[in-house]
Amino acid sequence: MSIRGLKYVFATLSCGLLAVAANAQNEGNHRIIYTPTNTAIVAKAGNITNHGGPVIVSAKVVFIFWGPSFNNAASPDFAYARTLQTYRNQFGTNGEYNTITQYSGSNGTIALTNLGSGTADLFDTSTPPTNVTDSSVRSKVSSYTSSHGGNNTSTIYEVVIPKTSYSSSGSSTSCGGPGLAYCAYHSWIGSGTSATKYSIQPYPSCSGCKVSGWTDVQNQEHFVCHETREAVTDPTGTTWFDSSGAEADDKCAWSPTPFLVSGSGYQYEWSNAAGGCVKTR
Repeated sequence: MSIRGLKYVFATLSCGLLAVAANAQNEGNHRIIYTPTNTAIVAKAGNITNHGGPVIVSAKVVFIFWGPSFNNAASPDFAYARTLQTYRNQFGTNGEYNTITQYSGSNGTIALTNLGSGTADLFDTSTPPTNVTDSSVRSKVSSYTSSHGGNNTSTIYEVVIPKTSYSSSGSSTSCGGPGLAYCAYHSWIGSGTSATKYSIQPYPSCSGCKVSGWTDVQNQEHFVCHETREAVTDPTGTTWFDSSGAEADDKCAWSPTPFLVSGSGYQYEWSNAAGGCVKTR
């Protein structure tokens, strides 16, 4: 969920949690999804507005699977990773992605795209630290781009970590960490259209980042859906968000309830054309 200015209405939150959220904001330009158990309510501030920045016109998603389990056929994470690849490969040309093709930026209009048409995904079999900090995510992404021909400005580099690790942004952490505040986020390195866009996709191993009855990979697909669309519509925090600071997917996060299509996880998306949260299938 975007924490631009922390302009939200929070229900049943302690001062301690607000301090955690403020700390996460100070760590960088992250777009954080707050967990449903935190009951963060985004003020419905009408349509999102174009603030003059770029979009990703024809996006690609490269997965960086960090951890030996993702390439170990004996591990459930082997199928988990390949299910995410299959999901990615069809997402950019389906109706749930098509909703964002109504949005344009300083560099053009978002188009349907084969998100899997970028450089090869990386199966990094080194063991990630238990606490995967934002700086370590940035380093992992920079290492990938330096060995794969440099940063592709249309690519979102999505780092997937196993359940034995958690993500942190200051004292705010994902599932598995001591200060649960978010499920995933997207961010960038640099500025403008040349920025490197990335996200961290922690394992949805806690109840605060799950839809009841869904599998782990279905929940992860839901976060890939959310962070990918936000990185496309607001890649550097300068393009599409509403007067409260909420990006398109923030406005529909968790409410209405995320849904399955052919067994894959999605969430509703904000549509300026419809003036509300929509799904297409």
